Amino acid sequence: MTLILGIESSCDETAVALVTGDRQILAHRIASQDDAHRPFGGVVPEIAARAHVERLAPMVEAALADAGCALADVDAIAATAGPGLIGGVMVGLVTGKALAHAAGKPLIGVNHLEGHALSPRLTDPDLRFPYLLLLVSGGHCQLLLVRGVGEYRRLATTIDDAAGEAFDKTAKLLGLGFPGGPAVERLAAKGDARAVPLPRPLVGSGEPHFSFAGLKSAVARAAAAQSHPPADIAAAFQQAVVDCLVDRSRLALAQAAGATAFVVAGGVAANGAVRAGLGALAADHGLPFVAPPLWLCTDNGAMIAWAGAERFAAGLTDPLDLPARPRWPLDPGAEAVRGAGVKA
Repeated sequence: MTLILGIESSCDETAVALVTGDRQILAHRIASQDDAHRPFGGVVPEIAARAHVERLAPMVEAALADAGCALADVDAIAATAGPGLIGGVMVGLVTGKALAHAAGKPLIGVNHLEGHALSPRLTDPDLRFPYLLLLVSGGHCQLLLVRGVGEYRRLATTIDDAAGEAFDKTAKLLGLGFPGGPAVERLAAKGDARAVPLPRPLVGSGEPHFSFAGLKSAVARAAAAQSHPPADIAAAFQQAVVDCLVDRSRLALAQAAGATAFVVAGGVAANGAVRAGLGALAADHGLPFVAPPLWLCTDNGAMIAWAGAERFAAGLTDPLDLPARPRWPLDPGAEAVRGAGVKA
């Protein structure tokens, strides 16, 4: 039985997990930094990196103890090597390299986005390649055809902001604090989504990509006008995001012949309205809809360990001089998109 130690530190969650090749999660530890970043209304990279330094080594020890095993029992060390806040990525990757070198184990550098992309397969053994994936988080919003481990074809990306970024900005505008996504969802449940007219950028157009900058600006104007209750603004914003995601995904499904399922992953996949809208779209196309459990949607070590297990099974390991990367597209050969820059 293959056993993989996974380390995640790409943003503001310090996470460690031990996962087997047959999908058993033997240990899963995560330390949130929400309280440290809340006064600033968002993630401060320097604070995040320092917290990773302080927490990571004790968490590795604790995870091994939880699993009842030693480092020598692990078959490989998987660590996020990017993309993300480079200080945090370096802390986790250097820790992974040190453990791999000390124990004489292979190192597996995991693309954080691949961690999300493969995470549904950790809890759903019936999910087969290829599948259409909507990867939607604070930093990314992409539609990808997942053909296999390390094999991705990007069908769409955002030309400006990510959906999760728009959630966080809306939370800040409405005075809801940090983290913003769950707060907006809770407030939206009390509001009327039809009460505030908000745009759906690119909806109905032939262009496949996403755009949320205009929606963010419209929310800012609505909040400044103070003519609508915050709950109605939150509900209208959330519905606008759902409509955008569904419309863009519908176009991608037309290009995804042979897909076995429609899958959503990433932090925004934890939103109930988003899951409901995408589930209905999958049903309309006669496809299974697969979404990870809520705890597996946000950043965690189990998804990194599982991606490591998938790569290890495919014979994919990395040298100890593997660099940390702030940017690392899953489909580096994808055509450049207007406005997207290196985020594509």
